[in-house]
This record gives sequence, C-alpha cells and structure tokens, in this order.
Amino acid sequence: MSEQGDWARWLSEAQAGNRRSYEALLRAALPWLRGMARRRFPWADAAEAEDMVQDTLLALHRNLHLYDPGRPAEPFLLGILKLRGADRRRTRARHQVRETPLDDVPVTSTALATKETQEVAIDAGRVSSAVGALPPRDREILEMLKLREMSLAETSAATGMSVGALKVATFRAIRRLRAKLGVTDEE
Repeated sequence: MSEQGDWARWLSEAQAGNRRSYEALLRAALPWLRGMARRRFPWADAAEAEDMVQDTLLALHRNLHLYDPGRPAEPFLLGILKLRGADRRRTRARHQVRETPLDDVPVTSTALATKETQEVAIDAGRVSSAVGALPPRDREILEMLKLREMSLAETSAATGMSVGALKVATFRAIRRLRAKLGVTDEE
C-alpha cells in the first residue's frame, strides 16, 4: 500500500476514534506538510512556515469529521494547508499596513507619543470588560469570528449553527456589545 493510501486509511480510522492511526498519520504527514509549506509559501520564513503547519494540524483535529474516507487524504491535508497559508497571508498583509519600521520614524515624530498609546490601552480594557459582560454565546461567536478570525463556515461547524443563523447571531452580538460600550449608530 502506498504512503498516501495509508494516510487515507489512518484518517478514516482516526475518525472512528483510533488514536494509534491518528498518531501514525500525524507522524507520517508532518514532514510532508513542512515541505509543502516551504514550497507553496516561499514568502514565509521558517518560523511562519512552521506556524502554518501547526495551524494545519489544529484545523485537521477540529475538522477530522469532514474527511470523506472515499477520497485521498493528500488533497484534504493540502486543502487545509492552503487555507491556513491564505489566512497567514491576509494576517501578514493587515499587520504590514499598520506597522512602520522605527528606523523610518524621526525621533521628533508625534507617532511615538505615549498619550495615544495609553488611551488605546484604556479603550482596550473597556472593550474587554464589555465583551466579558456579554452572554456566553455572544462571547463565543465574537471570539471565533473577530478574534480568532475563523470563517463563517468554520464557526458554523464549531458551533453547530447554520451560516445564516450565525450571521444573525453575530449582528445581534455586535449590537449588544455596542450598547454596552455606549456606542450609538449616530456616531
């Protein structure tokens, strides 16, 4: 039997709760995933590639039930890796837009002022308190979608809610959060 054939068998056995098959799959697939991450994402440094691989393994663990035993395992694993890589690329792009190398900032720049930093910290504390005061379901949905940046499909699978119901619940959770923060739609 080929290595990928073993992977498909191990994946289907892991779905049935076989820990040894799951461990065998992870042991065999880990070097392959690392190589694929380096090849598919040349922009990533070694640490970021390893983070993608670890994210892939976590996503595999969360979504093991989605694997179709009648299909090969390699495309399933590669699909998860591609999604994690795309997430990393989006996150990286968002952070690069907000970051400025300190070498490019003059010493007299107002961007280095601390008062603004202190105000942001106070605002972050206020938001954190308001989120903590939300009902558990609202906190869970906002954490998954807004903090962990999970997709609607991933959050739907994790919560058992339909995508439509999840959109409505998210809208309502945000509305309750805005009310706790005293933010009105007029602002």
